[in-house]
Amino acid sequence: MFEIVPERPQDAAPREALLDIAFGTDRHNRTAYRLRDGVLPVRALSYVALIDGAFQGSLSFWPIVVQGARAPLLLGPLAVDPAGRGQAVGIALVRNGLRRARRLGHDLVILVGDHAYYKRFGFIRAGRFKLEMPGPVDQDRLLIRKIPRGQIIGVTGPILPALPEVAA
Repeated sequence: MFEIVPERPQDAAPREALLDIAFGTDRHNRTAYRLRDGVLPVRALSYVALIDGAFQGSLSFWPIVVQGARAPLLLGPLAVDPAGRGQAVGIALVRNGLRRARRLGHDLVILVGDHAYYKRFGFIRAGRFKLEMPGPVDQDRLLIRKIPRGQIIGVTGPILPALPEVAA
């Protein structure tokens, strides 16, 4: 069995190692990372999964700016150790994060990911909203979800990083 806990300082090294395994050591060159440069993740929305006390996965959310959204977030990266896969660790991390984001007053979540995986959480393809990432992105992988679930109205334009002082 696993537990979801707020990320702790000792989780940083295993998180970075797992992200290198999951996304490659060049992951910082990806478009989504441009939205994270110089911005801290939302501390209250950074979680890890532990199995018998050992690090097995992580999820963070990042503040972003999107026209038409009051308090939008960028979800990711989500990563689960291959040894912990098949135990719904990733599902638990995302559900926990979305539930907590709602309680904190966030109204929109955007991510770059696999629609087949994230549709279970209510994410839809964002193409019709004419959102623009700060670099190339596969439009089929640009996903969006309103918090709480509902119709997305007025969201459009560039997705921008939050100011560093906003993220602290």
